Formats: sequence, structure tokens, C-alpha cells
Amino acid sequence: MSKTYHLTAPLSEADVVQLKAGDIVYLTGVVYTARDAAHKKLVDLLDAGQALPFDMKGAVIYFVGPTPPKPGDPIGSAGPTTSYRMDSYSPKLINEQGLKGMIGKGKRSQEVLDACVKSKAIYFGATGGAGALLARQIKKAEVIAYPELGPEAIRRLEVVDFPLTVINDTFGADLYKMGRAQYEVFS
Repeated sequence: MSKTYHLTAPLSEADVVQLKAGDIVYLTGVVYTARDAAHKKLVDLLDAGQALPFDMKGAVIYFVGPTPPKPGDPIGSAGPTTSYRMDSYSPKLINEQGLKGMIGKGKRSQEVLDACVKSKAIYFGATGGAGALLARQIKKAEVIAYPELGPEAIRRLEVVDFPLTVINDTFGADLYKMGRAQYEVFS
């Protein structure tokens, strides 16, 4: 039985360990955007012993490359991108920098799932194809790093009641596998 939570980012360990795969979360607070090119730059900074452009401890990263905003809007359409492209970078950010949440679509690698269990992090799913609706929950957006990446620059977002589903929790559960298992018994 799934539950519904209202959480504020950045997230604490207490926030994430209460969540189970299938739970619904309405997230308010600060979320950062980063796709694969930005993730590579972040990991390259860490490998070089340099500081990151934002504090990763407790942070939530949204895998999104938003469209340009219409006049008066903080952001354009902001739907999730496929998450597996960040899988080679996410474990380092989770285990070494304290990343607590990731938002995207699609399944994650076993290495990411293991990092979520080891370091208590969550992978949230956002509804693909609903970028214009999701953008309504983004109240402010500001590029904070890598403007040369255009839509893939790192942005600091302020969100209110951003709707998410817990896909992978801190106990190793995977909503995608749970859903398949539920219906495979009938085949």
C-alpha cells in the first residue's frame, strides 16, 4: 500500500528512509538540474579535487534539459530525460558527495541501486511527456553552472509540490520490477 508524502529539499536521511517504492511524493524546495554532459563535468571536478558548483549533501538532481521559457515564465517545458545515461556518474555523487535524490524516467543500473541502499538515496520517477505540466510546479529557475551547455546547463530550481513517484528506495526495492512481477503471475 503506497503512502503520500510532502517533503522539502534538500532531503535528510530521515526523509528518504521512510519512503518505499510506489510512494507518492510532493516535493517542495531546491532541486538542481543536470544531464549527462553536466554530470561528466561534475565528476571531472571531483576527480581533479576541485569544488562543485553547489553543495551536493542532501541535494536532489532532476535529469532534465528544459526548453526556453515563454516571457514571464521561469522555465519552459521541463520533462524528465532517460536516467540510465547518468548511471556511470550517480554512484560517485551518492556515495562520496551525499546526493539524496534523483528524478528522471526509466530504470537504473544495479550500481545505482546498490549506492541508493548503501548511502540512503532515492530515485524518483517524474511523468514523461508531461513537461509542460511539471513546469507549472517550478517557481524559479536560474543557471548556476555550465551555461555553455544551453538547455543542459545546471540550474537551481525552486519547486512547489512537484509530483513524483518513488521508483527505487533505500531498501533496494524497484517499482518497475514490482509492477512486472504483479502481472507476470497471470501469464
